[in-house]
Parts: sequence; structure tokens; C-alpha cells
Amino acid sequence: MFDVAVIEDPAAAEASLDPIRARLLAELAEPGSATMLAARVGLPRQKVNYHIKALERHGLVQLVEERRKGNVTERVLRATAASYVISPAALAAVQPDPDRSPDRLSALWLLAVAARLVGDVGALITGATKARKRLATFAMDGEVRFASAADRAAFAEELSSVVAALVAKYHDEKAERGRDHRLIVAIHPSVKATKVETETKEY
Repeated sequence: MFDVAVIEDPAAAEASLDPIRARLLAELAEPGSATMLAARVGLPRQKVNYHIKALERHGLVQLVEERRKGNVTERVLRATAASYVISPAALAAVQPDPDRSPDRLSALWLLAVAARLVGDVGALITGATKARKRLATFAMDGEVRFASAADRAAFAEELSSVVAALVAKYHDEKAERGRDHRLIVAIHPSVKATKVETETKEY
């Protein structure tokens, strides 16, 4: 089982978004059979089995073992990952394009960049998993509280200067064995888990 799997196939994405199937995927973080799941989720075994087969067709669950019980063979399955992320590639025709009208102050452009990040890293994870190699990445996540819009703007300007200096220091266009890396730095207002603020602020 993978820690995270990225869903790129539209049909698999649709299957994972069905409320019943999403619940079954969560339950199958630990191996289970249709009979066991039926008792947990309060649904008929036949209905559970129908949904499990749909998940299995799309590679979201896999067979762990088969147990013989009298004249019946019980299939025990498990989710292929502990968590799933749906890639924008699942909606390729309408996914946002960050190369269209780039604007570092636009929230929509930030969203397009984030969508590309999910798609790119998802493809890299798939490739690294098949090659049985570790994917080299780095990320930072934190919060900063600005006293004013002016402070936020000054912070963004200074951050841009520092990052530009680091890129200039380490970027080597002529390195024969070098490998290109994409760098993304973003700032956005925090969203509180308990309450999403709806009023619009200047900063």
C-alpha cells in the first residue's frame, strides 16, 4: 500500500468521489471482505460487493487473499493507498493553465500553479514508484501574521529578492549532469478549519 496515490484517470476519479465508494476506500485502509464491510457501513453485502468491484476495476483496491469458507470463497481486499489525490489531469480538457496570463498577484494564477504542482508531482510519484526509487523533493509550510498590507507587500518583495539571489547562486545552465527543478513559492491567507472567513479584507 502506498501512502498517497494520485488519480489521473477520469473514470477512477469519478469512482472515488462516489460517497459510498469513498467510505469503502477509507474502511479498506485495513484489509476486509464485502461481508465485513457490510457490517461496518450498514449496507447489504451484495451492494458493497458491487461497489468494491467498481473500485477494483479502477485499481483503487487490490486483492490481498482468498479464504475458503465451506462452499464459498471470501475475497479479502485492501485499498491501494492510504490517501488519494485527484490530479487535474483527470479533467485535462478544462484544467487550468498557469502559462496563460501569468500574474504573481492573481489568486486564480496561484490556483493554476498549484494544479500543475499536483499533476507534476503525481506523475513523478508514479514514475518513481515503478522504478522503485525515492523522489527527491522539498517543501515548507508555515504561517506568518502581518500587521498591515504594507508589511505583507514588503515581505513579498524581500522574499522575491532572496529567492532570486539563491537561484542566481545555484542555477547552472551548463551542468552536464544537472537536472532542472521547479521552484514554487506562495503566500495566501490562512483558512481556519473551524471557521472560513467570508468577509473581504484589504490584506
